[in-house]
Amino acid sequence: MLNFFRFLLLISMVVWIGMLIFFTFFVAPSIFKVLPRELASDLVGDLFPKYWMIGYAAGVLSLLSLIAVSLIEKAFPAARISLVALMTAMTFYSGLIVGEKARVMSAEIRNIQDPVKKEEMRARFKKVHAQSAAINMAVMASGITVIFFMSRNLRL
Repeated sequence: MLNFFRFLLLISMVVWIGMLIFFTFFVAPSIFKVLPRELASDLVGDLFPKYWMIGYAAGVLSLLSLIAVSLIEKAFPAARISLVALMTAMTFYSGLIVGEKARVMSAEIRNIQDPVKKEEMRARFKKVHAQSAAINMAVMASGITVIFFMSRNLRL
C-alpha cells in the first residue's frame, strides 16, 4: 500500500507541475502569438477550466497521498505537507476566485464600446492577470521544491 501512495504522490505532483510549466511557458505564449487577441482569449478561456480541474485533482491527490505516506511511515514532514496544502489552496483560489473574476472582466471588455472605458477595464484586467500569474508561479516554484525533496528519498 505504501508504494501505491508513493506512486500516486509522485505522479500527481509531476502531472500538476508539468502541466503548469507546459501551459505557462509553451501553450499560452504560442496561442497568443499565432491567434488574434480575441480568438486567443477565447481559446485560453475554454482551456482554463480544464487546466484548473487538473490542478484541483492533482492537488487533492498529492495532499491525500502525502498524508497517507506520512501515516504509514509514521513520519510527519510538516513543511512538505504544509507546502502541498498551500499549493492546493492557491490553485483553488486562482481557479475559483481570480479566474472567475478574469473571465467576467474579459466578457465585459468585449461589450464596452467606449475606447477609454475599454482601456481602463483592460488595465484592471491586467492586474487580475498579474495576480493569477503570480499565484501560478508560486505554485510552480513550490511544486518544484516539493518534487526536489521527494527525489532525495527515492530508492531506485
